[in-house]
Amino acid sequence: MNSLDAARNESSLSNDAIEPAAVPEFAQPAATEPARIALPILAMLSVCHLLNDMIQSLLPAIYPLLKDAFALDFGQIGLITLTFQLTASLLQPLVGIYTDKRPMPYSLAIGMGFTLVGLLLLSRASSFPMLLLAAALVGSGSSVFHPESSRVARMASGGRHGLAQSLFQVGGNVGSALGPLLAAYIVMPHGQGSVGWFALAALTAIVILSRIGVWYRAQIPAQRQQRGRAANAAPLPRRTVVATMLVLGVLIFSKYFYMASLSSYYTFYLMEKFHLAARDAQLHLFVFLGAVAAGTLLGGPIGDRIGRRYVIWFSILGVLPFTLLLPHANLFWTTALTVIIGLVLSSAFSAILVYAQELVPGRTGVIAGLFFGFAFGMGGLGAAALGQLADRIGIEAVYGLCAYLPAIGLLAWFLPKLERRTD
Repeated sequence: MNSLDAARNESSLSNDAIEPAAVPEFAQPAATEPARIALPILAMLSVCHLLNDMIQSLLPAIYPLLKDAFALDFGQIGLITLTFQLTASLLQPLVGIYTDKRPMPYSLAIGMGFTLVGLLLLSRASSFPMLLLAAALVGSGSSVFHPESSRVARMASGGRHGLAQSLFQVGGNVGSALGPLLAAYIVMPHGQGSVGWFALAALTAIVILSRIGVWYRAQIPAQRQQRGRAANAAPLPRRTVVATMLVLGVLIFSKYFYMASLSSYYTFYLMEKFHLAARDAQLHLFVFLGAVAAGTLLGGPIGDRIGRRYVIWFSILGVLPFTLLLPHANLFWTTALTVIIGLVLSSAFSAILVYAQELVPGRTGVIAGLFFGFAFGMGGLGAAALGQLADRIGIEAVYGLCAYLPAIGLLAWFLPKLERRTD
C-alpha cells in the first residue's frame, strides 16, 4: 500500500507540474492571445475603413461638379488626385517606421481629425489652391490611418493574416463604392457645401478609433515579445528580399495605374463614349467599386488556403483578356467587363501586403506604410499622367493603352515561395 500511495503522490506532482496555474501569469498573454482572432476589433476597423474611404472617395466622385464650378481641365483634376495621393503615400512609410519603434495607440483617432478638417475645407473651398489644400489634409489623415490600422488588423488576426487584412480592406472598398453613390444623390443635387454633412462620418470614426486605441494599448507588451521572436527568425538572403520587393512594387504599379484609369476617369469615359448623364455614370462607377469590394473580401482567405503567390499571379495577369476587350465593348458589356476586372484585380492587394509582411517579419508598420503609400502614390501618378494624356489623345484612347498593363503580372513567376508565419 505504501508503494501504491507513493506512486499516486508522484503522479499527482507530475500533473500539478503541467497545470496552467504553474505557468507564470505574465507569460500567458503572449502564448494564448495571438491564437484567437479578435473579430470585434476587426469589425470596428472595417467600419472605420469604410467611413474613411467613403469620405476620400467623395473627392473623385464630385470631379464633374468641381470641373464645372472651377472651370478645371483634366490636367488640373489629375493634380488634385496627385496632391491627395502624394500626401497619403509619402508620409505612410515614415509613420510605419516611427510606430514600429514607438507604438501610438491613439494616432488613428488623431489622423482622422486631419481628414475631418480637410473634408470641411473641401465643402467651403472657393479656389483651386484651396481644393489642393483640402486634398492634402485628407491625404495626411489617410497616411496615418492605413499603416496603423493594418498593424492593428494583424494584431487581431490570430494568425489568419489574409482573412484579417481582407476584412479590414473590404470596409475600405465598400466605403469607396458608397462614396460615388452618396455623391450622386446628396452632393450633386445640393452642391459643394453638402460635402460638409459627411463630417458626421468622420466624427463617428474618431469615437470608434479611440475605443480601438484602448485595446491597442493593452496589446503592446505582447506585440513587443512577438516582434523579438520574428527578428530572430531565419530570413531569406538580402538579395532575394530586395529583388522580391522590386517585383511586388512593379505589380503594384500595374494594378494601381490601371485602377486609376477606372476610379478617376470611368465616369468621364462613360459620359463621352455612351453619352450618359453624370449621375448615371456614377451609378456605373458604384457597380464597379462594389465588385472591387467583393474581390477584396475573397482574396485574403483564398491566399490563406492556397498560397498568396498564386492569388497574386491570377489576380493581376488574369484580368488581361478582359481589359483588352473593354475598349471595344458596348455599354452592357462595358459594365459586365468592369465587374469582372474589379472582382479579380482587387483580390491582389491583401495577398501582396501579407506576402510582403511575411517576407520581412517583424516590420509590420514599415511594410504596411510602404505598400499602402506606394499604392496611393502609383494611383496619384497614374491619375495625373492619364489626365494629361487624356487631354491630348482623348479618354477612349487612354483606355486602349491601359488595357495592356495587366500583362506585367507575368513577373509574379519570380516570387519565391514563403513558409507561412503565425506571428
